[in-house]
Amino acid sequence: MPRVALATYDPGAEPGKDADLPVLVRALRDAGAEAEARYWDDPAVDWGGYDLVVIRSTWDYSWRAAEFTAWVERTGSVTRLANPARVVRWNTDKRYLGELAAAGVPTVPARYAAPGEPADLPDGHEFVIKPTSGAGARFAARYTPAEHEGALRHLARMHAEGFTAMVQPYMPGIDVRGERALQFFGGRLLHASRKGAVLKPGTPYDADKVAHPDLTRWQPTDAELALAEQALAAVPGAPELLYARVDLVDGDDGEPRLMELELVEPNLFLWLHPDSLPRVTEAILAAAGRPARGLRCGRPSAGAAPR
Repeated sequence: MPRVALATYDPGAEPGKDADLPVLVRALRDAGAEAEARYWDDPAVDWGGYDLVVIRSTWDYSWRAAEFTAWVERTGSVTRLANPARVVRWNTDKRYLGELAAAGVPTVPARYAAPGEPADLPDGHEFVIKPTSGAGARFAARYTPAEHEGALRHLARMHAEGFTAMVQPYMPGIDVRGERALQFFGGRLLHASRKGAVLKPGTPYDADKVAHPDLTRWQPTDAELALAEQALAAVPGAPELLYARVDLVDGDDGEPRLMELELVEPNLFLWLHPDSLPRVTEAILAAAGRPARGLRCGRPSAGAAPR
């Protein structure tokens, strides 16, 4: 009987936000695994006692990036971790987008400004500022060229708290066609979803935001599948991946662009795609029962039908 831990975060007095977590734990137990959800920062957990640790919803990690990556390294040294520690370490800093762009992946362009560095803000179009280590639109906001003063205050706040900022053009197609998330599990397309615009004009960077507004099921296009395949193939070292989410938006030419490649703790949206639960369960059990290098994604199957 494999022992599987699903790593999550401690919500404290608030209710947990991962609606899929208890469903997945139950499905793994029904399939014969000894499965449980554990807080990633709980010092009492013996991570080496599990056959597999799956990072599922460690959704506070971006504010504690150094602590989280240290935990990832320790856990990956004593058991099988999905995704692998070197992948997680690379993917926790959104400067990876520059590496993917240099490898020829069509991305939303980005400029970066570390604390102490000046930021070159656009004058001719709307733009977005967000941290290179962030999730759920935390510390993210949308600005017009006339709002530079507010944008500079935003940057100053981020730099004061030690965050490196990234500045990207706002992609207006999001307001019309939304953002698409293509989910892969066990090396194959699992399902796809579409959501509306997260960053509304005038919303303060430190305001709470709905991370996935108007989420619906989506049938990805051939161009979206091809871009997802290209992005995953460009991850350094062709690593073993249990899961991946590829977030896409349309460029001004109507062609998809990579917004984000989520290899750390993507929301699976199983509540929207309940028919994907058996495949997720099967892939986790397969990873728990194989040697450390036995589950290898390589290039995902672009022809797989979403569930």
